[in-house]
Amino acid sequence: MRCLAVIPAPSKRPIRPIRLIRPIRPIRPIRPIRPIRPIRLILSVVSVLSVLSAPLHAQFDSGIPVGTKAPAIAINDLDGKPVDLAGYFGKKPVILEFWATWCPVCSGLLPKLEAVHAKYGDQVTIIGVNVTVNESRERVRRYLNRHRPPFIPLYDDTGVSSRAYDVPTTGFIVIVDAKGIVAYTGSGTDQDLVGEIGKLIGR
Repeated sequence: MRCLAVIPAPSKRPIRPIRLIRPIRPIRPIRPIRPIRPIRLILSVVSVLSVLSAPLHAQFDSGIPVGTKAPAIAINDLDGKPVDLAGYFGKKPVILEFWATWCPVCSGLLPKLEAVHAKYGDQVTIIGVNVTVNESRERVRRYLNRHRPPFIPLYDDTGVSSRAYDVPTTGFIVIVDAKGIVAYTGSGTDQDLVGEIGKLIGR
């Protein structure tokens, strides 16, 4: 008697294709965090606190002392060229505002500066020193083109003015008299800049 071998029928199920494993993407290197200059960090923190607090009045308790000789330092303009403040001191009163495009107090002071310019014109020099905290030259230029503030714009990317005038916050005002002496300092939107300049000019 012959034995017949039973051959199994081929499976009808299709063979699934083998999925290829996707290559692992290389990990991008983490960019190093740029260190924040101490003076810029201090100005940023104090500026936020000044916004949250009530406006300050008249003479300011911080910053360069009233009665001292104004530092005749050189500050860069928007093109990186140094501008010597000595060329402005000793001739007529000078208003220095330490400002930033994002500063609400600075925006509130803009009408005050415009009022000074409208009343006294070229009898007083107004200089706006951008403190360059969270700023760029392009952003400052856009702000100047949009708002047309009545001051000579400077861009203190070295922090020399913040150190020389002991600037405590943005929106800080320093008024220098015709003899080059600090006659007034203040901060806040309720400063009477027209009145302070009137005291120096005599009307």
